[in-house]
Order: sequence, then structure tokens, then C-alpha cells
Amino acid sequence: MKFLAAVSLAMVSTVTARTLTIWPALFTSAGGQPAQATGWEAAAFTAVTFDVSSDWNGRIWGRRDCDFSVNPGPNSCLDGGCNGGLLCDPATGTGVPPATLAEFNLDGDGVNDFYDVSLVDGYNLPMRIDNNVGCGVPSCPVDLGPDCPSNLIGPFDSTGFPVGCKSACLVDALAGNAANSPNCCSGSFDTPATCPSSGVQDYSYFKNNCPTSYAYAYDDATALFECTASKNAAYTITFCPPPE
Repeated sequence: MKFLAAVSLAMVSTVTARTLTIWPALFTSAGGQPAQATGWEAAAFTAVTFDVSSDWNGRIWGRRDCDFSVNPGPNSCLDGGCNGGLLCDPATGTGVPPATLAEFNLDGDGVNDFYDVSLVDGYNLPMRIDNNVGCGVPSCPVDLGPDCPSNLIGPFDSTGFPVGCKSACLVDALAGNAANSPNCCSGSFDTPATCPSSGVQDYSYFKNNCPTSYAYAYDDATALFECTASKNAAYTITFCPPPE
């Protein structure tokens, strides 16, 4: 069994300290649904631990500014919401972007665990993935909201503070232009050769701030991490880690 921990910490923005309540969410693509709930509330400086199968494939992310008493579902949270409300639907509750994702494919090739922090669909919280066996540590420890490019910034909370930063691919998707997009590496741009990072709008903003995170689909060389599956690593996901 693989052991994961989800940790919520106080978030420090570039402007002022902001202590957050986060609602982590869990979606399983393969390997069996863990006993852990698919969504829960995590106040600052709290942790939850749970087991997953040794071949688990899925994602974990955080949700912000949630109220599940009204309109329970994908719009219950200002960002990161999912079908189902507090408990994400196990079949369709993959999360509403922009959202920073911790992605796992344990024992993905029969030899290695694969894991990453992804900003491909945008950003909503700083995140880091640690482990206890000395493998690599992907992270995005920076609050990308306040300085997000003007065409990508948002959504905003009730005070006007930006709680997200969309990716250019997400903007294309919202405009109905994702089928053949250099920002999404889709259509005629669906290979590494036809979709270089230089063709992805605002790629450098995400990558310069979070060099070990996925900033677009083909960031494998710098953002896809491997750990020998036989090490049986325990992974720790930290929301809002201290700046590196």
C-alpha cells in the first residue's frame, strides 16, 4: 500500500499573510477507490493520512472559498469545485479549473511511480509533493495569483483578491477554441515537435516561477518525476508550503 498525506498550511501572499481553509479533493482514475473521502475540509495546519493501492492512478487538488449549503456541485467553490459538492463524484468529479493538481500514476510502467504538480489547466494554490525515500520533489511554492497576466487572472474573491490564474489552454477551452490550439497542444499541434513551449502563451510566467511543475502538456523533461515503485514511497502533498 502507498501512503499519502494531505497537509494544509497558512498561505503567505506577496501582499499580506492569508490563513486559508482548503477543501482537498481526490479523484481516482484507476487502481481502486481509497477509503478516504473524495472531498473534505482542511483548516490551516491540519493533516490527513490515508492508504491507496500500489497501482493507484489519480489526482488530488485543493478548493477555495467553498459553501456547500447552497448550490452543491461544481460551483460550490470559487475555484477547484467538482460535481458532487463536498464529496466529489467518483465518476465525474475531476475538478473545475483553474486548479493546481498533484497527479500520480503509481507503478505506472511496472517499475516506477510517476508523479507531478500540474499547472496545465491553471493555478489556484501553491503545492509541493514530498516523499520519504529520497526521490525528486516537484513543487509550485509561489502564489501565482497576484502577478498573473491580465488576460489569465482570476477568479477573484469577495475582496477582489485573485484566487486563480488560468492557463492559456483553459482560456482557449472556455472560448471553444481548444480543438486545434498551440496552447493546448491539440489538433495540428499535438506532438512535441509541433507544440514547442515557445508557442504557448505566457508559458514563461508559469515556468519561471515554478520550474519543476508542468506548465504545458510536453513539460515531461523538467516536470515528470519518477520513483522506483519497489521503494514503496510515502508521498506528502503540502498545500501552501513555505517559499523555497
